[in-house]
Amino acid sequence: MAVVGVLRPLARAPVRRLARTYATSIPSKAHHRVVIVGGGSAGVTVAAQLQRSTDLEKKDIAILDPAQTHHYQPGWTLVGSGLRDLADMHKPLSYVIPEGVKHYPLRVSTFDPANNAVKTAEGVDVSYDYLVVAPGLETNFAGISGLEQALQDPASQVSSIYSDKTVEQVWKNIKDFKKGQAIFTQPAGIIKCAGAPQKIMWMAHSQWERYGVRNNVNIAFATGAASMFAVPKYSQALEELRKERNVEGLFQHNLVKVDPKKKVATFKNLAEGTNGALVEREFGFLHVVPPQKPWDWVAKSPLADAAGWVDVNKSTTQHTKYKNVFSLGDASSLPNSKTAAAITSQTPVLIDNLLAVMKGEELKASYDGYASCPLLTGHNELMLCEFKYGGVPKETFANIFGGQETPSRLYYHLKKDFFPFAYWNFYVKGTWFGPHGFLRPDTTAN
Repeated sequence: MAVVGVLRPLARAPVRRLARTYATSIPSKAHHRVVIVGGGSAGVTVAAQLQRSTDLEKKDIAILDPAQTHHYQPGWTLVGSGLRDLADMHKPLSYVIPEGVKHYPLRVSTFDPANNAVKTAEGVDVSYDYLVVAPGLETNFAGISGLEQALQDPASQVSSIYSDKTVEQVWKNIKDFKKGQAIFTQPAGIIKCAGAPQKIMWMAHSQWERYGVRNNVNIAFATGAASMFAVPKYSQALEELRKERNVEGLFQHNLVKVDPKKKVATFKNLAEGTNGALVEREFGFLHVVPPQKPWDWVAKSPLADAAGWVDVNKSTTQHTKYKNVFSLGDASSLPNSKTAAAITSQTPVLIDNLLAVMKGEELKASYDGYASCPLLTGHNELMLCEFKYGGVPKETFANIFGGQETPSRLYYHLKKDFFPFAYWNFYVKGTWFGPHGFLRPDTTAN
């Protein structure tokens, strides 16, 4: 199966690359009925589901994204912990662009929603009838002093699963480290997949136990947050696990500087009454999750809210001012966890409401904030955290297997084996709906 999965996209890619080359042969202006900014998980699945919809009569859809490669980012944790190969976690963008959808490899520079236009750095203006904004967010490695230099030096023992360029070094560092202080960080503020910073910690803990060196390694989890997880039910279970496994908790400690030469990490104490005091900790192993933020060209646009995210209604995904504009995924202001699982529930709602706008009808589809974090807690165990707005658990399998705060081997194999398979074979093709499987949900029933 793996061989077929590799050979098939390579065989089809040349044809789609020709289509992309043709799409770039355009005048200084182009127009499409639906323009999607972003060819990541959100943009591609929206395009695929729109293209498959029998309710969309005129299928004139375009995606704007300068990337050549599409990444399955949830798989980087698996790569960093030695469970999967990086080659399994990306394909040419041309492979996942749906048939019949135009792809312009153009870099958006600004939005002009008053004139229904998107301006690009290449000087091409693309106008639209309807716009879907889904470019993701920026992983800001430069936001921590010394981090970029440390990541470029394999001898620094500093690594991060948050980039395809650095993720393989994580596994190398875990294998090589046998004794000393290991620190795993999580920044304050919004990040994608908020459980990932500790997923890699638990997998490293498990691996060091397998090597028989766990007692020689001191593990600390330094997080800008005040607890292990934003959802109380799972946070309590993870806090118990932290204490049981003798992991030091450095809460409200936000990493601001890395000195790879001195092997010192500097944190800002965010706790009340500390006046932001700086705390230095020596390390032998350091895994860093960089701060993340909206792209500047999104944050400075008329579409953004005060925080820089695309300002949309949290239930309908429609922009609060421009009614022909929608947004989902990491770039949106939707106040929930930024995960691929969340997009599986956001997409049908967005599409149903977009189609309603096209028909001049009332928006009836509603998103309840569903998101999921398949949180690895070690080899052959995973805590399947599922929740909606307000930190309320919304568990798919609780009535069958009991509360999902208890790590399970079944959930572990969902994350390791099934989810990557489902992503490449169904999700990007618009036929996978997360907790609903292959059955499209009733978007008015939330």
